[in-house]
Amino acid sequence: MGQAVLRTAPTFPKLIITGAIASPGSLALGRDAGEVAGIGSMNLPVTSDLAGVLAGADVVLDFSSAAATRGTLEACRAARKALLLGTTGLGAELESDLEATARVVPLLVAPNASVGAALLTELTAVAARALPASFDVDVLELHHRLKADAPSGTALALARAAGESRGLPVPAVSGTPGQPAGPRPEGRIGLASLRAGDIVGEHTVLFCGAGEEVVLTHRAHDRGIFARGALSAALWLSSRAPGRYNMRDFLSIKTEA
Repeated sequence: MGQAVLRTAPTFPKLIITGAIASPGSLALGRDAGEVAGIGSMNLPVTSDLAGVLAGADVVLDFSSAAATRGTLEACRAARKALLLGTTGLGAELESDLEATARVVPLLVAPNASVGAALLTELTAVAARALPASFDVDVLELHHRLKADAPSGTALALARAAGESRGLPVPAVSGTPGQPAGPRPEGRIGLASLRAGDIVGEHTVLFCGAGEEVVLTHRAHDRGIFARGALSAALWLSSRAPGRYNMRDFLSIKTEA
């Protein structure tokens, strides 16, 4: 994602990339960020010094790992810099850190920065409210074989949107939709994950009733959609007041059942 952001940034005339961060053990350290991204020299060396880079930035985009998130949140709070957090696999133990950061700086948490995925989440909430409780709800997600977390952050957000609309619990781990064996009880949201090949990302929400079903799907064919969405949202976020935001806020999506 870092490379996708670097490749996409030149299409945003109001935006300047002022720093490129990698983990302390990354082979990209010291190399020119543009050359790493395959777009030629940017005269911008990749560094692991987040605090140093923050001095010249207005907003940070983080697509690293959940293990690094607490440090990123602390650094952005200390430097008073807005943060778009696109990292997935965040655990509940980070919730207090997220809330603490949002009290100090604008924080947008976006497990999926694409416009289409944001709309899918809202449509899922609308469908879950509108359809009878007899319709089972299942979230299916497909990603490339190297994706570390399962289910994806987007799948969890979709399940959460459906669950909140129906007052149902959301499963914390992936598995077979419904019950592993035996009849499926009413009122349970299923989650299933598949890792294969180089699939960029696909999320489907199934509402299955007696004799009919409603299917909502978003397919990502190019990681560039996430970079474009993230950069657009970052420009918007840079002028917000401290608080916690999501892609719905950025897109001003307003839907009613």
